[in-house]
Amino acid sequence: MKKIYWFIIFSCLFFHSMEAQQEGHYTQFIYYKLGINPAFAGSQEVPYLTALYRKQWMGLEGAPEMQALSFNTPLMKNRIGFGVNLSRQSIGINRRLTGDLVYAYRIQMEKGTLGIGVQASIRYFNNDYTDDRLRATDGLSPDGSIPVGNQSRVIPNFGTGLYFSNRRFYAGFSIPRLIRNNIDFNDLGGEVSKEINHYYLMAGYQFELSDLLSLQPQFLLKYAPDVPLDADINLLLSLAQRYAAGITYRWGGSDGALGESIDLILSARLTDRWLIGFSYDLTTSDLREYNDGSIEALVQFNMSRKQEEIINPRFF
Repeated sequence: MKKIYWFIIFSCLFFHSMEAQQEGHYTQFIYYKLGINPAFAGSQEVPYLTALYRKQWMGLEGAPEMQALSFNTPLMKNRIGFGVNLSRQSIGINRRLTGDLVYAYRIQMEKGTLGIGVQASIRYFNNDYTDDRLRATDGLSPDGSIPVGNQSRVIPNFGTGLYFSNRRFYAGFSIPRLIRNNIDFNDLGGEVSKEINHYYLMAGYQFELSDLLSLQPQFLLKYAPDVPLDADINLLLSLAQRYAAGITYRWGGSDGALGESIDLILSARLTDRWLIGFSYDLTTSDLREYNDGSIEALVQFNMSRKQEEIINPRFF
């Protein structure tokens, strides 16, 4: 297995007084919008359950990994959307569990529907210093500055967003976490690390090329203070609204000419209820020499009981 001093990277990200992007990447954001924008809840007009798994930078010890489960449904004749997100993220010896409760008020407009969303969330942070992958030249125990055992804390937060959509177009803006919480494990006072605001802007459009083919360009912009702007630019070709293949360019604010990654996406609606998706990210940044790319798998289930709603699901 290829190795790098991931603990040094982890320490820089989580313990130094610096601004850094803390939220995860989702290559298949086109199917996992509720994890980014609370105003998306109810916009599919039928109940949906989505499960997602991501393994980032395969072959790099301690690299990020994520599992997520998301549910959203319309209520009161599509005037309200309700949703729940559960996710687990890990990097190095750090584990983070997040639960979001989502509410969206949906306003019917002449050209589409505008959702105004809010979410309340709670996060559990844990650092496991008993991990046997931690190593030091003279051992860990003689160094009194290195914690021992497990450290953990629980932190609440809330966020908001806007999401407009119709049959061909969508656009959204969100700030999933507004409070800049102190996330130190230090009991001696001061502030070393904290949660920072992440701003998301997304949009997409569906061009009908024929009765069976459609082309769907879309993008996701991600910004955090004092961090280079991040962008996912996606082009998806869909066949009969059942099968899709696409490519994404992730800039990632990289200084290199090739950006962060080039991502391939395949998805298939196996039945009227079940959709599966898979993506592979080919790393193009300087980190490409230390990993074998990233993979992401997604399963989505249409929970509607009405046959007419199952036959014609909303893509956006």
